[in-house]
Amino acid sequence: MQTQNTYYRDKAPATDLLGQVDTASRKEAAPAGADLQATFLRLLIAQMQNQDPTNPMDSSQMTSQLAQINTVTGIGQLNTQLSALAAQLGANQQMEMSMLIGATVLAPGNTTAVVEGKSTGFGVQLDHDVDNLDIVVKDSAGRVVDTLHLGKQSAGTIPLGWEPKGPNGEDLPDGTYTFTATSTTRSGNSETHKTLAASVVQGVVKQPDGSFRLALSNGVFAQLGDISAIV
Repeated sequence: MQTQNTYYRDKAPATDLLGQVDTASRKEAAPAGADLQATFLRLLIAQMQNQDPTNPMDSSQMTSQLAQINTVTGIGQLNTQLSALAAQLGANQQMEMSMLIGATVLAPGNTTAVVEGKSTGFGVQLDHDVDNLDIVVKDSAGRVVDTLHLGKQSAGTIPLGWEPKGPNGEDLPDGTYTFTATSTTRSGNSETHKTLAASVVQGVVKQPDGSFRLALSNGVFAQLGDISAIV
């Protein structure tokens, strides 16, 4: 018993030593990766050296602690790798976008411009096959100037050219026209479909959130995924 009493007088309690190591580690910058693991191992060694001989550490608890620190370190390394991968994907996407500059693309929209008697064209996105597809074109005053009866169409993206002629074959004036796409089922029900505007890609613009958008000639900023076709 004398030996045990001498032990506890000469040795500082484990909690005091751990507190000293922890205080010292707090004075340094927050460790990451290998530094965090090294700090944990120093704390574990200090705890083992100053454990109560009559109540030694449970080996299963020590194994669990080692597994936890390895998990934390692994997550930190994974986050670093994912950040690098995200940066590379962003650079690749920006390069893909820049290759579209000058191309005419179809993106969500319902307007078409007539310049010098020619239309930029437009398109329709069908989620399923339709029996009777109709395109109605209106001028800036909301008057119907043309109707295209396209009949049966399959699902998918349908690029459409449009000759700007009025009901009597007259040339329509330059300006902006709107269009809608509807179909009629065999039962007589009408359904509206997604329309696509044709625009020229003028550049790639970085947004406040760090993402990039395609600047289109119709004033729209579109994501790469918004482009349905290159025409």
